[in-house]
Amino acid sequence: MRRIVLILVVATLFACSKKSDNPYVTLKGNIKNSELDSISILGKNFRKVIKLNEDGSFKDTLKVTDGFHGLSDGRQQAYLYLKNGYDMEIQIDMNAFPEAVVFEGEGAVTNNYMASKLEFIKKEELTDYAQFFRLEKDAFEARIAGVKKNLDSLLMNAKGLDQKVYKTEVEMNEKLIIFFESNYETEHQNYVGLNKGDPSPIFNYQDQFGKNVSLTDLKGKYVYIDVWATWCSPCIKQIPYLKEIDEAYKGKNIAFVSLSIDKMEHKDKWLKMIEDKDLRGIQIMADKGWDSDFLRAYNITGIPRFILIDPKGNIINSDAPSPSDPYLKEVLSTLSL
Repeated sequence: MRRIVLILVVATLFACSKKSDNPYVTLKGNIKNSELDSISILGKNFRKVIKLNEDGSFKDTLKVTDGFHGLSDGRQQAYLYLKNGYDMEIQIDMNAFPEAVVFEGEGAVTNNYMASKLEFIKKEELTDYAQFFRLEKDAFEARIAGVKKNLDSLLMNAKGLDQKVYKTEVEMNEKLIIFFESNYETEHQNYVGLNKGDPSPIFNYQDQFGKNVSLTDLKGKYVYIDVWATWCSPCIKQIPYLKEIDEAYKGKNIAFVSLSIDKMEHKDKWLKMIEDKDLRGIQIMADKGWDSDFLRAYNITGIPRFILIDPKGNIINSDAPSPSDPYLKEVLSTLSL
């Protein structure tokens, strides 16, 4: 069920509608504080590269399927709602991209609304649903009521919002609240005892060299744990990002632990992948796969799963952002590394 909230919240980003009478979108604007020579507009089966002038200005026309598209600098992306017939101006400050995007002209209302909603999602950490399910019922209900009130307010204040987007947003907001309310009882039980600040369950497993590594050995350091397996495709996709994070924080007071839940009879496959993919950090293998004590203590039923622990061995986040999530770097930047 991991990341279901994210899917519900941004599902509308990929909604499409029928084509309008005007067959083109006109985009113009300016990009500040950038050495880029182009930006890309991305959609379903769609990619348009827009060349930038020396001063960062640009202007181009696109023929699109009405709906949400990504505006990418090659590493990160903001979101645009594009509809044939729009004539929209975009101002971007790359020092604060993807948040610092200002829209003017036809289509600005819809795009400014979505920018505000994404900012709200980030501020409230709506994709970290564990923080909601850990709350006791009264606190949970108050928090969800606050989320609903703010989502409704954002929508009501977006005067002139594209009607298809408005309808989709109403549906998505309702589904989000239903998701939280219908799953609370079950998920709350799963997260009891795994709150921020609680002592983390301990692991004590062998690394690739046959040496036992325990969480207690790492006291005094922050610990970021990646629970994965060689057969897990989403886990494998995180490897390049994890290696990048590991390199970026080399020499800092943080240990990166990759905990494989491969079966013991597949240990050779695990060892080979460590070598073939040049895996970094501390590589350990759980003793009984899904039934290992550490996984059972954290009620891990899906991978990849990421856990962040403080130098005292207490939980910071039992369902931490993934290495590919830009928010992880923001979290790590707040730590005393």
